[in-house]
Amino acid sequence: MSKRDYYEVLGVSRTCTEADLKGAFRKAAMQHHPDRNPGDAAAEIKFKEVNEAYQCLSDPQKRAAYDRFGHAAFENGGAGGGGGFGAEGFASSMADIFDDLFGGMMGGGGRGRSGGRERGADLRYNLEITLEDAFNGKQAEIRVPTSIKCETCEGSGAKPGSKPKACATCGGMGRVRAQQGFFAIERTCPTCQGRGEVIENPCAKCAGAGRVTRERALSVNVPQGVEDGTRIRLTGEGEAGLRGGPSGDLYIFLSIKPHPFFQRDGADLYCRVPISMVQAALGGEITVNTIGGGEARIKIPEGVQSGRQFKVRGKGMPVLRSRDVGDLYIQAVVETPQNLTKRQRELLAEFDAESSSRTHPESAGFLGRMKDFFGNLSGS
Repeated sequence: MSKRDYYEVLGVSRTCTEADLKGAFRKAAMQHHPDRNPGDAAAEIKFKEVNEAYQCLSDPQKRAAYDRFGHAAFENGGAGGGGGFGAEGFASSMADIFDDLFGGMMGGGGRGRSGGRERGADLRYNLEITLEDAFNGKQAEIRVPTSIKCETCEGSGAKPGSKPKACATCGGMGRVRAQQGFFAIERTCPTCQGRGEVIENPCAKCAGAGRVTRERALSVNVPQGVEDGTRIRLTGEGEAGLRGGPSGDLYIFLSIKPHPFFQRDGADLYCRVPISMVQAALGGEITVNTIGGGEARIKIPEGVQSGRQFKVRGKGMPVLRSRDVGDLYIQAVVETPQNLTKRQRELLAEFDAESSSRTHPESAGFLGRMKDFFGNLSGS
């Protein structure tokens, strides 16, 4: 059976970078590793196929030969990267995979190869705003408890006047090698936790972490038109990195308070306005406030029914990062009169006695038509 193209096996293009290649290999190897798929022969075959492809393409000379001649470059004893790789090469290319699979089982922790500098964690801040804030936009001031770089040691974690030293266990590499049966496996150094260096004289202020906890005041620009759940990212405003590492990011998650009058659906706003029975019957005009602070006049026609909507163009919410604006919908809700006086009751009774299908076209005969309809169904 012919071999699959190595680039196809790893799911990368022929012009991919070394970083792309390594990332694709780690993902595929983690997915098909036998320890994650016990008893799955197909996964084991794919795992060997992935490793074979990476062994070839990760070597610049082998990759160049493969790009020119394909699998034929490694046939008949050629300098190939096929299945014949030694334990040393296997351990080197698989070190990160074993770290992810087995974690701290062998004393490993985070991977460091950058002198102990680790990126700070991303932070989340929940910010509640009003619908008016979402309409107008605002500059919000927030206070975020976070870790910042220690000023005493300038983030190094070492006492002023001293420096971190290379780890004696791993020689500053951050990794040590262990023999496991036929394989030599690299793991994170248990002494320095993969940082490659140790601090013999830690800073008294930050206890060697290179950062301290403080509350910071930040200004957040909330643009017009944001919706509930909108996320704002502030790059570098998250937790400070360990021992001078880069800071993480701060994510602001917005939530909008319920409004007493308006309900929002995307860029459109909806408002229920009660009107009297007389106003619904005779018609008239109502004035409602808009979210932008102005007023809108709505003409109510004679005989309007409860639930009728009236559209006011351009009086809704602005659309985020756009010049478009939604509409405002006014829903008329006819209110049934309560607490009637004796005279009012008499007038309504008199009106009802004189009403007909002309004044009440929907209700007139409705129950009768309904009874006839279901009667015909049961008789058929």
